Amino acid sequence: MDRRIKIAFLALVLTQIAHSVEEYGFRFYAVFPPARLLNELLPGFTRPGFMIFNTLLACFGLWCFFVSVRPGTKSARKWIWLWVVIELFNGFGHPAWAIAARAYVPGLATSVLLLVLAAYLLHLLRAKPKESHE
Repeated sequence: MDRRIKIAFLALVLTQIAHSVEEYGFRFYAVFPPARLLNELLPGFTRPGFMIFNTLLACFGLWCFFVSVRPGTKSARKWIWLWVVIELFNGFGHPAWAIAARAYVPGLATSVLLLVLAAYLLHLLRAKPKESHE
């Protein structure tokens, strides 16, 4: 697997971790409409739930990198594609929400970098044909 893809993927995962920290610091779990609804149904659940989910997401991203992407396993491209799709939605979603809200929303700053990295990975994946051993 191309070294640029590996580096870009690790950068994407690390940026997602920074994104989660930004969201936590600015209380995403308290202002995102679906999370507010969930908090009405299960008071006090959204903050710990957010922390657990994002910790698991970070661990999953690091697992994808160290177990599949870095060694270049057959499944590496599939994991990268999954992350690209997720982060494209994340990268477009936060700015769209901010435009609708006409204000900063938690996660907006890092979502731009997620979008750029995901688009770059998309470009690399499409430009680099699937390797024969994958």
